[in-house]
Amino acid sequence: MSEDAGLVLDPSPPGVHAIEQALQTMPLSPGVYRMLDAKGEALYVGKARALRKRVASYTQPARLPERLRRMVSETVSMEIVTTHTEAEALLLEANLIKRLKPRYNITLRDDKSYPWLMLSEHHAFPQIAKHRGKPVKGATFWGPFASAWAVNQTVTAMQRVFLLRSCADTVFASRTRPCLLHQIKRCSAPCVGRIDAVSYARLVDQARAFLSGKAGHVQQELAAEMEQASVSLAFERAAALRDRIRGLTHVQGSGVINPASIEDADVIALWQAAAQACVQVFFIRGGRNNGNRAFFPANARDADAADVLTAFIAQFYDDKPPPPLLLLSHEVPEAALIAEALALKANRRVELAVPQRGEKRGVIEHAITNAREALERRLAEGAGQAKLLAGVAELFGLPASPERIETYDNSHIMGTNAYGVMVVAGPEGFTRNAYRKYAIRGPVAPGDDFAMMREVLQRRFGRALKEGRPDMGRADWPDMLLIDGGAGQYSAVRTVLDDLGVTDVKLVAIAKGLDRDAGREWFHTGERPPFQLPPRDAVLYFLQRLRDEAHRFAIATHRAGRSKAISRSELDEVPGIGPARKRALLNHFGSARGVSQAGLTDLEAAPGISRETARAVYGHFHPM
Repeated sequence: MSEDAGLVLDPSPPGVHAIEQALQTMPLSPGVYRMLDAKGEALYVGKARALRKRVASYTQPARLPERLRRMVSETVSMEIVTTHTEAEALLLEANLIKRLKPRYNITLRDDKSYPWLMLSEHHAFPQIAKHRGKPVKGATFWGPFASAWAVNQTVTAMQRVFLLRSCADTVFASRTRPCLLHQIKRCSAPCVGRIDAVSYARLVDQARAFLSGKAGHVQQELAAEMEQASVSLAFERAAALRDRIRGLTHVQGSGVINPASIEDADVIALWQAAAQACVQVFFIRGGRNNGNRAFFPANARDADAADVLTAFIAQFYDDKPPPPLLLLSHEVPEAALIAEALALKANRRVELAVPQRGEKRGVIEHAITNAREALERRLAEGAGQAKLLAGVAELFGLPASPERIETYDNSHIMGTNAYGVMVVAGPEGFTRNAYRKYAIRGPVAPGDDFAMMREVLQRRFGRALKEGRPDMGRADWPDMLLIDGGAGQYSAVRTVLDDLGVTDVKLVAIAKGLDRDAGREWFHTGERPPFQLPPRDAVLYFLQRLRDEAHRFAIATHRAGRSKAISRSELDEVPGIGPARKRALLNHFGSARGVSQAGLTDLEAAPGISRETARAVYGHFHPM
C-alpha cells in the first residue's frame, strides 16, 4: 500500500466548497441567488425555478464555460431570496442586476430617465408639457420618448395642431395679455379669455384622441368643422382649421418609422460584432415613432444573441412600464416566462413576437440596420480612443493605457454657489454616469480655487480610503488625474494627495499660456520642467476635450445651483409648507410678496390651505 493511501485529497476547486455549503440549507422553491466574493460584493445574480437544482450545477465546473469557472473560483459565500413564482424571481433578478452591477452578469448601462408627455388634469385649462421623473397626481402621461428632442418636437406639434397651452400655472394666472405663442398660432390663449372652457375642453379631447392613436378620426372631425365653417362663410375660422389639418398631416407623415399596423410597441433589435453588442430600441406609441436609442450592454463578450436580449429586456423594463407588444429581432429562451413577468408589472397582457414577414419585419430590419451602424460607429471611435489613450500613456510615462482619467474643475461667482466637479473618461469615451458634483461646503474665501479643489479631492479620495483603498484593478480608482491650472494648482493638489496617501495616481495640470490661446497649453507633471505639445497634436486635442468637458460640466452645475437658489422664496422657510401648499399659495396670491401681505381671512380662503396652515403662514410673516 502506498504511503499516501490514507490521505483524502479535496478535488474541489476554490469556490465549489462554499457553494456546496450553501446547498445544504437551500430550498427547492423559486427565487434569486447571489454569489459573493471575499469582500461581500456580488459576482453574479441569477434566478431559478428550483434554487437547489439550479445552484447545484455550479458544483461541476468542468461542465461550465470558462467565464463561469472563473466566477465559481472567486465565490466565497452565497445569499438567496425566495419568491412565490419564477416570474417574480425574474423581476427581482433584473432589479438586483441593475442595482448591484455584478461583474459576471450582462448588465444594461441605462442610468438616464426617459421624458414623457404630460397633460395636466387638475386645471380648468390643462397644460401640455415635457415631464421627467416620478409621475405626479392629477396628470395623464404618454410615452416614453427616446430623447428630450423627440418629446419637444411632439409638444411643438401638439401646440400647432391643438393650440394647447404649455405655460406653468403660475405664469397662466399672472398673464394680462396673450404671449408670443398665441401670436404665432400655437396657443389658444385661455389665460386671457380668448377661448372658453368648453371649447378648450374639446381641444383637449381631440389631443387625447390623437395621442391614443385615433389621428384619422381627429382629422375627419377637423375636416367636417372646416367645411361647416366655409358653408357658414366663417372664412377666418375655416383657414385656422385648415392650418391645423396641415399640421396634423405633417405630424402623421414625419418620423423614420410610422407603421400603420403597429399602435403601441417597442422594437428591439440586436447586432453583435467584435465581441460587442448593440441593442437598438424604437418606441412606437399611438402609431407614431417616439424616437430610438442605442444601448451597449456590458459583459456581453461571450454571450449569444438570445442571452443578451433576455438580460436586456428584463433590466430595461425594471423601472418603466412595458407596452403591449415587443417586436424582437431574435427568439429568446423562456419567452413565455418573460411575457408573464412583464404582464405582472403592466397589469395587462404583454406579447413578445419575432416577425418573419410583412410590415413588422420591415420595421425590425430597419432597427437592425440602426443597431449595426451604431455599433460600427462605436467600434471606430473605440479604436481611435485606444490610440489616444496609448499616446497619453507614452506622453506621461504610464505603465499602460489609462482605463480611467478623472478631470476636475470649479465654478463660482465670487465664492457664491461654488461647485467642484469630476468628469471621467476611459476607453469608451466619457463615462457620464460616473460624473460627480460637489457643492463646496467651505468656508472658502472668494476666488480661493486652491481651497475648493482641496475640499473636492479630500471628499473624493478621503471617503474611498476610509472605506478601504480599492484595488488598482477596480473601475472606480483612477489611473490619472487632470486638473485645470498651472504650477500652483499642481502643487496644491499634489500636497492633498500626498497627505491622503494617494501616491500611485498620475497627476497632470494643464494651463493655458500667457496669451490664453487654446493650442499653446503648458503641462505640469512635477517630474520634468513644464512642456508644450505641437499645436496640431492629436493627444493635445484629446486633453483639451477633457478639460473643456470638465469646464462645461462645472458651469452647468453652477448655473443649476444658482437657479435653484434664486427660485427659493421666503415661503420655503415657513414650517409645514411643502411644494404643494407653496404652489397653491403662489397660484392664489400671485407671488410670495402677495402671500406675505395677505390677511388671515384671505389665507384661510385660499384653496387647499387649512386653518392651521393659514395661521402658521400668517404668524411667520406677522410675528407677535
